[in-house]
Amino acid sequence: MMLADADRIFTNLYGLQDSGLEGARRRGAWNATADMIRFGPDWIIAQIKASGLRGRGGAGFPAWQKWSFIPRNDGRPHYLVVNADESCAMTRIC
Repeated sequence: MMLADADRIFTNLYGLQDSGLEGARRRGAWNATADMIRFGPDWIIAQIKASGLRGRGGAGFPAWQKWSFIPRNDGRPHYLVVNADESCAMTRIC
């Protein structure tokens, strides 16, 4: 059974559409982002914890725990930097 286009998670899998942020917004890829931000960092961390998401490194460190280390309410901006290239870990060709 094939998925209907409305049920697909990755709507630009083959790169046939605009791959920039505006293209993603037109496809609806960012529709829930504002809601998630409104729920706040504690809610986001709880969702990641419930998902069981872990790092791809040898220790498999829980992502929620890493994210909980980000300082809050100290008046300075903080950024979470994510390394999304897991090609080495997935292929074991490093």
